[in-house]
Amino acid sequence: MQTFENDKAGAIVLSLADRIIENRAYLSEIDGKIGDGDHGVNMAKGFGLAADRLKGKDTSLAEALETLGTVLMTEIGGSMGPLYGVMFTEFAENLDGVATIDAAAYSRMLHAGLKGVQSIGAAKVGDKTLLDTLVPAVDAFDGAIAAGKPFAAALDALVAAAEAGRDSTLNLVAKIGRASRLGERSLGVLDAGATSCAIILKELSLGARARLA
Repeated sequence: MQTFENDKAGAIVLSLADRIIENRAYLSEIDGKIGDGDHGVNMAKGFGLAADRLKGKDTSLAEALETLGTVLMTEIGGSMGPLYGVMFTEFAENLDGVATIDAAAYSRMLHAGLKGVQSIGAAKVGDKTLLDTLVPAVDAFDGAIAAGKPFAAALDALVAAAEAGRDSTLNLVAKIGRASRLGERSLGVLDAGATSCAIILKELSLGARARLA
């Protein structure tokens, strides 16, 4: 059975911060088309602050996710700080005390994060939000495991579904947040939250996949 060690995986969060910071301008450009235009700036600020606190420390994945979630919840503005803050904090709480992470533990982590996001907003799939990425990604991971596929293959399925979910927001009308005021004019633009969520899920999955034994 494929697994990876929690206590050796904190560096995944540093890689995650690198990817978000790399995409700062892109995320803000997307957001600027139908939103405030500050998504990339705020995300890069929060992830950068968390990375600064983690660098040089030998942390577990749970500890690193807790640091990230707390920073996002308390130190960055915008609507995404609390949403991602809750998601990462729930990820962390679910992995706390879990020495060896298998596919079942990873699924529980994903579901806890999803439930956290859903608990603080009214959005649902089809509303042009990060849930259009997160929900199908979690479903794809669970579906692959239920079909008897190994952990690595389930992570691949998660990433593919996350990216397809992100792309689906091109053809959706925003129902939630600032972009919802634009109505049909929000068509033809990717949702910034769905896009950053796809980046996050891909980097988490790549980090986990690289550590599987």
